[in-house]
Order: sequence, then structure tokens, then C-alpha cells
Amino acid sequence: MEKGKLIIISGFSGVGKGTVVKSLTEKYDDCVVSVSATTRNPREGEVDGKHYFFKTRDEFEKMIEEDKLLEHAEYVGNYYGTPNDFVTDNLNKGNHVILEIEVQGALKVKDKVADAKSIFILPPSSKALKDRLVGRGTEKEDVINERLKRASEETDLIGNYDYYVVNDTIDECVQDIRDIIDGNFNNELGQSFINQVKEEVKLFSKGEQ
Repeated sequence: MEKGKLIIISGFSGVGKGTVVKSLTEKYDDCVVSVSATTRNPREGEVDGKHYFFKTRDEFEKMIEEDKLLEHAEYVGNYYGTPNDFVTDNLNKGNHVILEIEVQGALKVKDKVADAKSIFILPPSSKALKDRLVGRGTEKEDVINERLKRASEETDLIGNYDYYVVNDTIDECVQDIRDIIDGNFNNELGQSFINQVKEEVKLFSKGEQ
């Protein structure tokens, strides 16, 4: 059986990563989302092993000591990380493991797994990104501005990714990612477009547009 591929997916907050990943795994049975480990308490309806692997702090720190995590971070007093075993087991079964992760964690994984394919999802324009954040109607302006600031910081690191895809429509974005997995993707997105989005995101984050 041919081994599966590890696919790292990142993107700015509000770009629609979660929706794209959900659509990808619903459309293709051989694509599975990596399940993270965490020390936070389960929320109502969350199932251990499906939504997260829920660990005590001691259990998680033992995983760190024994190098059982591809990457990990501490956020608001809780650990989050990607277990090696889940990823390895699924890759050996021929599944493509989708790791939806922020930029810093993605670069750590890429350092550990050289043949992983890293994909950064871009908005069709920086204005579309801001419109999507505002259009949610669930966050205050200061939260939106904080996310735009973080997006601005991430623009300096996205040059480390192997591929870029634009989430203009979900179906097209999913197809582009599948083409990358299958080795059929024509990475024709112009550097000028990428640079334009990067510069506009930085201007938005400063309130200059």
C-alpha cells in the first residue's frame, strides 16, 4: 500500500480554512484531519479521540519529554499539540493527513517532516479578507483589528510554504488542494498577486486602507 502524504494547511484568520478542510474530507475518503491533543477540558458534545485527545497536564508533558508530538504550544494556560502516533498510523494506512495549523507550528512540522506538503490559503484580495471578518458579525472591531495585525505578522513567513491557493470559491479551492496532493497542481499564482495581498494586509492592519 502506498503511504499517504502529510498536508499542512495554513491561512489568515477569516480566510475559510476550516470550511475548506471540512469540504475536502467530506469529498475524499482518503483525507483525514489530524486530531490534536490538549489539556483543556472537553466542551459539551466533544468526544475524546474524535475532536481532541484530552490529556492531563502531566500526560501532555510526558508526551513532550518522550518526543511524541510533531509540534506543541501553550495557549491561555493549556497545551495543544499534534501527536506523532495518529499521523504516522494514518499515513501508513494510505490516508492523507490534513494538518490545519497556524504558521509557527506549520514551520516546526515542516522542519521535522521534510516531505510534507505545505499550503497557504490566500483570500482573493485583502479587502475580501477584511469583509469576511467583519461579515461574521460575531466579533468586535478590536478583535478584528487584532486578527488583521496577526495576519500582517504572518505575511513575513508565508514565503516558506510550498504552495499557495486562493479561496475564491470553496469547490475550486478544494480541487486545487486535491491536485497538490495528487501532484497535478500548476502553481501558477503570480508572485505579484501574493506580494499585493501581503502589502494590503499590512496596510489594513495599520488602518491605512
